[in-house]
Amino acid sequence: MWVYEKKLQYPVRVTGKNVGLAKWVITQYGGPDGELGASLRYLNQRYTMPTEKTRALLNDIGTEELAHLEIVGTIVHKLTKDASIEELKAAGLAGHYAEHDRALFYVDANGVPWSAAGIQAKGDPIADLTEDMAAEQKARATYNWLINLSDDPGVTDTLRFLREREVVHFQRFGEALNEVQEMMQEKKCY
Repeated sequence: MWVYEKKLQYPVRVTGKNVGLAKWVITQYGGPDGELGASLRYLNQRYTMPTEKTRALLNDIGTEELAHLEIVGTIVHKLTKDASIEELKAAGLAGHYAEHDRALFYVDANGVPWSAAGIQAKGDPIADLTEDMAAEQKARATYNWLINLSDDPGVTDTLRFLREREVVHFQRFGEALNEVQEMMQEKKCY
């Protein structure tokens, strides 16, 4: 059973409005290596995992990625709260404003909308877990670059937390991959 505690997994603190930083951070909301794609990938792949343990792992991490989506959305919202139209235009977000006002939308830092075409479910647990490990490394790298771009200590702190969770997920998927490979070798399915 999953229980939602109605609080963020990690606190989001920002020092003030920073529309430019929000434009970059949104890539982890709806970009190709962001939290939306990760959560949907894992929650979908769980159905074809060969063991209860691997199904539970994908369910748990997929659910945690939804919590990360909430954190990233909160960062972007706080960084753009009360931004003027002129500030949005100056940050290159006039097109976003024309389509969505100040609402969050699943896009990358360049405004390209999220697409399911970037995620996969092969039904082969080795292929899927290998892809999941790569996805976590791409997300970790993106968080590294966002940390480098951030000039807000509170945002940087939250981005570091999210980056570390990607490392932990990578490790858990690696452990699951090893277990699945061993199981498949024993059954001569490999």
